Amino acid sequence: MRMITFLLVGLIVHVVFFISIFDIYFTSPLVHGMTPQSIPLKAPASRLVLVVADGLRADSLFSLLPNGSSRSPYIRSVIENTGSWGVSHTRVPTESRPGHVALIAGFYEDVSAVAKGWKENPVEFDSVFNESRRTWCWGSPDILPMFAKGASGDHVYTHTYPAQEEDFASTDASRLDRWVFDQVKSFFQSVKSNSSLGASLLEDKNIFFLHLLGIDTNGHAHRPMSKEYKENIGLVDSGVADLVSTVEEFFGYDGKTVYVFTSDHGMTNWGSHGAGHPSETLTPLVVWGAGVQKAQRVNEVQPYADGYLQDWQLEHVRRVDVNQADIAALMASLIGVPFPVNSVGVLPLLYLNNSEEFKAESMYTNAIQILEQFKTKMSQKKETTLSFLFTPYQFLTESKQVEITNKARILIQLQKYEDAISLCQTLITRSLEGLVYYHKYDRFFLGCSVVMGFIGWTSYVVLVILKTHSGLSRPPDVVQKVRKTDTIPSRKLLTLCLCVALLIILFLLVQRSPLTYYIYCLLPVPVWYCVLKESGTLTDLVQSAHSLPLWKCLRYFVLVAFGIELLVVSFFHRSVLTIGLAALALWPFCSGLFSKAKWRSLSWFLGCLCLAAFPLMPVVGREPNVDVVMCAGLLILLTSFCYLWSSRHKTPLHTSDRPQFVAQMLHVAVCAYVPSLTHSSLLQKQGLPLMNQIISWSTLASSIVIPLLSSTRIFHRLLSILLSLTSTYFLLSTGSEAVFPPVLSWLMFAWINIEQEALLAQGVAGRQEVSSIDFAANIDISRIRQLKLDDIRRSYFFVFFIITAFFGTGNIASINSFDPASVYCFLTVFNPFIMGALMMWKVIIPFIIVMCTFETIQVSTQLSSRSLFLIVLVISDLMALHFFFMVQDYGSWLDIGTSISHYVIVMSMTIFLMLLSVLTHVLTSKRIILWRRTKIHFP
Repeated sequence: MRMITFLLVGLIVHVVFFISIFDIYFTSPLVHGMTPQSIPLKAPASRLVLVVADGLRADSLFSLLPNGSSRSPYIRSVIENTGSWGVSHTRVPTESRPGHVALIAGFYEDVSAVAKGWKENPVEFDSVFNESRRTWCWGSPDILPMFAKGASGDHVYTHTYPAQEEDFASTDASRLDRWVFDQVKSFFQSVKSNSSLGASLLEDKNIFFLHLLGIDTNGHAHRPMSKEYKENIGLVDSGVADLVSTVEEFFGYDGKTVYVFTSDHGMTNWGSHGAGHPSETLTPLVVWGAGVQKAQRVNEVQPYADGYLQDWQLEHVRRVDVNQADIAALMASLIGVPFPVNSVGVLPLLYLNNSEEFKAESMYTNAIQILEQFKTKMSQKKETTLSFLFTPYQFLTESKQVEITNKARILIQLQKYEDAISLCQTLITRSLEGLVYYHKYDRFFLGCSVVMGFIGWTSYVVLVILKTHSGLSRPPDVVQKVRKTDTIPSRKLLTLCLCVALLIILFLLVQRSPLTYYIYCLLPVPVWYCVLKESGTLTDLVQSAHSLPLWKCLRYFVLVAFGIELLVVSFFHRSVLTIGLAALALWPFCSGLFSKAKWRSLSWFLGCLCLAAFPLMPVVGREPNVDVVMCAGLLILLTSFCYLWSSRHKTPLHTSDRPQFVAQMLHVAVCAYVPSLTHSSLLQKQGLPLMNQIISWSTLASSIVIPLLSSTRIFHRLLSILLSLTSTYFLLSTGSEAVFPPVLSWLMFAWINIEQEALLAQGVAGRQEVSSIDFAANIDISRIRQLKLDDIRRSYFFVFFIITAFFGTGNIASINSFDPASVYCFLTVFNPFIMGALMMWKVIIPFIIVMCTFETIQVSTQLSSRSLFLIVLVISDLMALHFFFMVQDYGSWLDIGTSISHYVIVMSMTIFLMLLSVLTHVLTSKRIILWRRTKIHFP
């Protein structure tokens, strides 16, 4: 199989493995076809006002100032006198879209919803807005449209400001909230001259939704501990007070309005959100008005051990915590609309101030609504599973459903409301557990299929390595015998695999399985066909075992196994990479290379130790320090100048290349200074300078093209790549991470040189001086050698450096929870997709530096590009398989999600490596010649 074909097949296989984890663990929990359930009694409220302060932390609202006063006096007075309060617990991902879906629709979107970002209803779902008579919304264009487009009919009205207003560099982000309050006030004033609108407002089951983005924007731009963030909370508090006054005055103080004040997610101290830190998952909930229990004074200790009550000085007022999805059920109960059919929220009865009958009927309706989802989910799964294979959820069989619902209804009729409520809560618990059971019903089956494919693919790659790159050979008599008898087993094997594939297809057809199930279940068949077809290679290995250094092989495999385990642990504890780098620093001393190349060994040793400091630094939470970016720029310039000066005799620059390197070095200096100018301009609230933006985007666009103009001599091309990529990296840096590429490049330079000494120690003949190698030169096939055991070590070093490049200063997770200041040189207006893409490119830049180094080592150590890459593929696949096995159905969802995210990261890196290998080859070996001198001959 040719390299390009193998690469394409490997890419397809890994894309399937990558997508499979989402089909197995991140499928949508929604089911359709249920009947909406309404409470049969009159609701206590006619209308509801929902205020969501985006990005507001619970402690920021509830904490008192040093002088004992509150920065939100109105909300504080509601908590202590007229309303009920608690902490709303959100779930990962703590982003705006999933948070608002949980609040308003009552269910938690799968984790992959963060990738959908702010799309308008990528899946259909019901919501409180949809069930209301009419809903009026004011706020962000990122949030409101998705609920308006998802509503049946035309009864959700949205009023948004332009998206350009969401600017992190704006002088005052709180103006977004001021705009919302002003619009609401103008709306109620306009009703006086619009009788039809006035009549609509006086009807029941209406909702008014205010989405306030100022706090979130100020938190991102200035951090939650900043003056701007805290002052914005005060502005929201006074705005809510005015809003209540306006609404009550309009409706004549009829006591039929209920108010809900909460947040979609919190925010870390460094101004990010998306993960599961308490500062992100704990949000405030304050409810008051019609049908709501007033503040309850308590003298005993409340059942919360988190210490927040004492910190907030609210231990004397009853606190009632809820899950975020419970708020949708609470709102539906208060205004008498049907519970959203997809809601999994449980009605928090302690917030209600109503009769026991109303509470019992509300809880019964809540239970029936969740049970309807369970029944629909069960029937769907039953229809797509063969009857003798179907295993129902034992704790809620059809007979038990009827028994519990009938008993609860009888208890309500007998006015035994507490018993009815308790029974309904039991039914809700079992229904939710049953929903999870059927949601995970096919996981084991699909997981086994993926594992079979994974093991088969890894086995095939190992066999390819042994067959084509290890020097194993069969005796001539064995070769002749195989040629005579090989066709029959091949035909039988092909027939067997086709029969297995046909049986799988028939089985999936009978079960009416989705198309993706066919891919996951059929993929192992051709993979294992290839493995069994190459089984003769194992026979060759066994026959050659007597001539192999078995103890040396065993030692290498034990070390590699330990090394893979070290890399797996580093995903959970970045500091393990520091231990690994410290161990790698000792390699020249343990292998005897130090005695042959002292200076190169010392350079390697110091480079490893310097790089080992980065995994100990925090990924997030750093304060911006643009002076470090300028220092990193000076470091790059100094090392570049020193190299060019020291190599002027051995590998002098061509006259045509000198202007380019001078221009690149000047460009690095400019790019290292631009973040300082941008930071200064934003501090003075003067916005992003246009010239800085032009420089940044032009640098990004040219970063891949510029190196193609340079010489293809190894170190000249590598230096051009480094200067080009670090220019972009500096523009995306805010502090110490800017030093990472120079230090990484230093170590990579030392690695290239010391591998030459290692090659010499192995006795490889015909070694060429590294500095004289040209990437574009034709490869002498006769000099390409077979793999040796030491090449496993080279491949492991590469994987280790790739992981270090990934976790050195940041990772893919930080795209979801990152400091927006990193992209301020490019844009300041909120755009999650462009910002995420820029952060992704920042993560990839160190990848490319390591990939180019590995390409150089392959060329300089006389190996084909395919051989080492295959070993790398095996190591990365073993890591991914390790994480796949770690995904168990026990422990917290956060633990399972962590293992899944690590699997996704490893698979992403493997796919990136395949794609970047092509890019790296182009970057190192191709050249664009803009001009060429020619001689003109005259006759």
